[in-house]
Amino acid sequence: MIELAGIERMFVVGGQQVHALRNFDLRIADGEYVAVMGPSGSGKSTLLNLIGLLDRPSAGQYRLDGRDVIGLSDEEQARVRSRKMGFVFQVFHLVPRLTAAENVALPMVLAGIAPAERRQRVEKALAAFGLTDRAAHRPDQLSGGQRQRVAIARATVMGPAVILADEPTGNLDRATGEEVMAILDRLNAQGVTVILVTHDAQIGAHARRQLRMLDGALVSDTAAEAMTA
Repeated sequence: MIELAGIERMFVVGGQQVHALRNFDLRIADGEYVAVMGPSGSGKSTLLNLIGLLDRPSAGQYRLDGRDVIGLSDEEQARVRSRKMGFVFQVFHLVPRLTAAENVALPMVLAGIAPAERRQRVEKALAAFGLTDRAAHRPDQLSGGQRQRVAIARATVMGPAVILADEPTGNLDRATGEEVMAILDRLNAQGVTVILVTHDAQIGAHARRQLRMLDGALVSDTAAEAMTA
């Protein structure tokens, strides 16, 4: 369970204070599929970064599975991220000099998982995403869709409970983007919580719940609307 209460995030830009998030309240249950939508600059990515413990709020409370995670040290937050969360970004963030298999293995190397177990998990992950024959290829030898599949394999290899995807189809053509969304759909069907940032209504329609943001505030929530209908 993700619970945000009274979250504020402020930045200083050109000597002026900018509110990226304003008094933001949100609850996301385990296994939900949520699309965060809104125009550029509405605070979508800031929200995702806070949920993913890549940033800290200026004020407010964040509880993950009932635990206050804002007060944790950077090292403790890193352990929570490693155990609980997987990240998928628009620009893939693969290491250019590493093969597909080595990129997928990277989170396990950082977590200190033994080489034999890493090999088994990598083989399984590559097979699950149709990448077995691309294991030895570097990112510059892969198509955009293949690179994003490698990124998703890397994001899921630690078995996270939550996948955070920031515009995961933004650099892909429509057909390839739908292939990537089918993977996220499948992960959610397997019980993984998926939180997706997108400006594309067709992509957002994959989620069963849509949040719409404007100027750092939540302006609509289809789950809340359904409860009051």
